Amino acid sequence: MAQKKAEERAADEPELSYEESREELNSVVRRLESGGLSLKDSLALWERGEELARVCEQWLEGARATLAAAMDERRGEGPEEGDTPF
Repeated sequence: MAQKKAEERAADEPELSYEESREELNSVVRRLESGGLSLKDSLALWERGEELARVCEQWLEGARATLAAAMDERRGEGPEEGDTPF
C-alpha cells in the first residue's frame, strides 16, 4: 500500500525542479518580450510558458501542503481539507 502511494506521488511530480521551471519560464518570457518571432514561434513559446507555469504551481502547492501538514503535526492535529498556512 505504501509503495503504491509513493509510486502515485512520483507520477504526479513534475520532471523539472521548481528552480529549473522558473528559470526556463523567465527565459520564455524574455524571448516573448523581445519580439521579432513569428506567430507560430510565439504561440509555441507561450504554450511552453503555460506548461512551465503549471509545473511551478504544482511545486508551490506541494510545498504549501507539506507546510500545512507539518504545522498540523506540530499542533498535534490531523490535516484538515483546504487548511493551508497562507
